[in-house]
Amino acid sequence: MSRAALALISLAAAALIAGLTVSIAAAPIVVAATPLAIVQAPAAHAYTGPGSCAAAACHGSIRPVPGSAILQTEYTTWIAQDRHARAAEVLSQPLSVRMAKILGLAAANSAPKCLGCHTLDAPAATQGRTFASEGVSCEACHGPASAWLGPHTTKTWTHAQSVQAGMFDTKDLVKRTEICLTCHLGTADKFVDHEMIAAGHPDLVFDLEAFSAAMPRHWRPVTEADPFAPVRSFIVGQLVHLRGSMERLARRAAAPAWPEYAELDCFACHHSLTRAEDSWRQRDADGARRPGDPALNVARWVTARHVLAAQDAKAATELSEVMAALERDASRRRPNDGQIAALTTRARSILDLAIARAITAKPEAATAARLLRAIAADAEDIATRGERAAEQAAMAMETLYLATAASDTALRPAFDELFQQFKNPSAYDPRRFVAQVKKIDAALPR
Repeated sequence: MSRAALALISLAAAALIAGLTVSIAAAPIVVAATPLAIVQAPAAHAYTGPGSCAAAACHGSIRPVPGSAILQTEYTTWIAQDRHARAAEVLSQPLSVRMAKILGLAAANSAPKCLGCHTLDAPAATQGRTFASEGVSCEACHGPASAWLGPHTTKTWTHAQSVQAGMFDTKDLVKRTEICLTCHLGTADKFVDHEMIAAGHPDLVFDLEAFSAAMPRHWRPVTEADPFAPVRSFIVGQLVHLRGSMERLARRAAAPAWPEYAELDCFACHHSLTRAEDSWRQRDADGARRPGDPALNVARWVTARHVLAAQDAKAATELSEVMAALERDASRRRPNDGQIAALTTRARSILDLAIARAITAKPEAATAARLLRAIAADAEDIATRGERAAEQAAMAMETLYLATAASDTALRPAFDELFQQFKNPSAYDPRRFVAQVKKIDAALPR
């Protein structure tokens, strides 16, 4: 992962990534070998807090434990290196204080609107005796631990039993993506809308494999058994992300507050002004939209469509027609929410089948290479869809490149240069983007 890509991810995820220091030594000790019969667990599906995982014999070891099925350094990695562990402190920093004032909140570090994604914001009724909210901690991703915390340390206990007892199944790529998207895309209960973006919150950008690669991994990589697991992660993540965006669009279009500008292309309005004869937006206008109506943000679609086309050309064509209709209808100032609901439902049904196929597919190096070249070949169309679409395509291209050429550093400078174009999004120029993508494409091994 290039420095530029990591910087982009950090910027996009800024709402989730700032400092909170907790002493590992102060964490409560959990005895890993507690027999099942004497486990004193809180109520079923209660949250116990990250301290319950911190013992050196559990997940708090300083070094990986030889012969262990897990690293046993998971808590240590999280608390020392993972920005999720420090997500709460950003709510007390000057920018968040200013945002809270603009939004009319008493304080960001106590507002449910902010705590939902910056902490493990478990309702009081589901908090176990040892619960403490320390940023985005273990149970935010792995689920309430009270019913499986003790049993899962025993030799005979299986992962399936933990899942049945309330653990979120992060081994499942679809479920893993869905868990990430609860904050990195949003739900009906926790979300980033145009009001929050206008107050200073970053817009939400996500790519499962790119974001996972940028994390300090606290899990054993599966690439030894499946060297192209990152390609599968990319493929499934793209499709699930697009499906989630369809659900969000349907939800927002049905709300009385439409247009929700966070669904539209931010920089169709927020861009550097220039002379009309120098404007690429006016030069490339196709007349499909009424002038002045912001375009639907299709960043998630412009990359996922190539994933779908590689699987099923017919399904890709069908979804292209659905998306074209969505772009037309959702960009209207007074859209027909019933029509949008019907279109997004159709899109989700196509994606459901595609996701099912992606889970069982066996991607190879050639799969990643084809997808990378397909996205690169589509650069001119992607570029005119705006900065967000170009940014998503850049992340996808680098992810696919690294999936098959992780040890090859030849193109790292070229990707760094590509990501530099997104440092000032309002000044984005599609001609520069296309030129740099073509430069990268020409350097790819054939």
